Formats: sequence, structure tokens, C-alpha cells
Amino acid sequence: MRVMLAEDSTLLREGLVRLLAEEGHEVAAAVGDGDALIAAVAASPPEVVVVDVRMPPTHTDEGLRAALEVRRRWPGVGVLVLSQYVEKRYATELITADTAGVGYLLKDRVAQVEEFLDALDRVGAGGAAFDPEVVRRLLAHSTHTDPLSRLTPRERDVLDHMAQGHTNASIAAHLHVSQSAVEKHVNAIFDKLDLSHAAGYSRRVLAVLRYLGS
Repeated sequence: MRVMLAEDSTLLREGLVRLLAEEGHEVAAAVGDGDALIAAVAASPPEVVVVDVRMPPTHTDEGLRAALEVRRRWPGVGVLVLSQYVEKRYATELITADTAGVGYLLKDRVAQVEEFLDALDRVGAGGAAFDPEVVRRLLAHSTHTDPLSRLTPRERDVLDHMAQGHTNASIAAHLHVSQSAVEKHVNAIFDKLDLSHAAGYSRRVLAVLRYLGS
């Protein structure tokens, strides 16, 4: 996979370059700020960009805004945010724009290298990969909406896993229930969101976007 990195910590950036190269990925660019990332992508778009949230010059949200710019100008490029922070405003905008090929991981919660590499592969394949803590904080940010209050605790657990990009089979394994039980919960979520007859669209994606975008 052809990857570009945007990380202002030289030590972490070089570590990621070495890790990805050892795993057989091509690191086409490794830069330290959002503007350099945009320039690199414009010159030759990769399959995925891995970007930190806080980078120079202000160390606030430059990386996430660069990620949004990449999604806007090159929608076929996957974006994996790897950060210590959940920046709610732009994170919600990134996710609600389109969950295909998007991920958001927290650095201090990536316990194993395999977790990061698996998330990178999922994003590169057009899937989603969200840290459960990121989803929890974004969903908590949206709890004022009526649809959320209509969900049962188990339905909210299922939606939480849906937002992380898990399939029904994967949700069943994580929640230790049958796949048919998960399917019933998913259908109940669709009903409570009035998505039962959303023909021509992915109701699963619409359900996640409805909550994260509210």
C-alpha cells in the first residue's frame, strides 16, 4: 500500500516509516505539517494518509483540517487519524462526510502494532476503523438528540460498534451474543431512526452519520 505520513514528532514519524516499510508498504512522503501533506498528496495521491491532529504552526487542529482537505479534494484517498486527542468539531465533520476509508485512533490506546496495521488495512480497503473511545466521546457529544434517547442500552452498544466499522458477525463476537440478536438490534435502530425504507442508501452508514452529525 502507498502511504503518506504527517506527524510533527520526528521520533514517531521515523518509527512509523520504518514500521510501514518493514510491513511491505511504500511510504511516499513523511512530513511534519499539514501544508506539506497537502502538497505531497497534490503531487501524487497515495492510497492512505496517516495524520496527527495537532501540528505546526499553532499545534491545535492543523492536521485534522488537512485531513478534511484531503477528503474534499481527493475522496479516493483513505484517511487514518492517529492522535492523542479527540477534536470533536472537525472529527465529527470528517466522519459525517463519509465513513468509507476513514479511521481515527488514539495513540495511547493502540496497545499493539497489529491494531494499527489492521486499522490501516481496513481504511486502505475502503472500510472504517474508529477507536471505541473516539466513538464514545462523539456519541456523548450528540446525546441531546431525540433518536439517541429512544435506543436501549444494548442498541447503543451495537451502534457504538457499528460506528467503529465492525460487521454484524464481529459485533456479535465482541458483545458475546448471537449474530441473529445483533441483526434484530440493528433493525430496531433503523426503525427508531426512520431508516427502514431508505432505498438506494446504506442504512448502516446513515445510522452512524445520523448520530455523529447531529
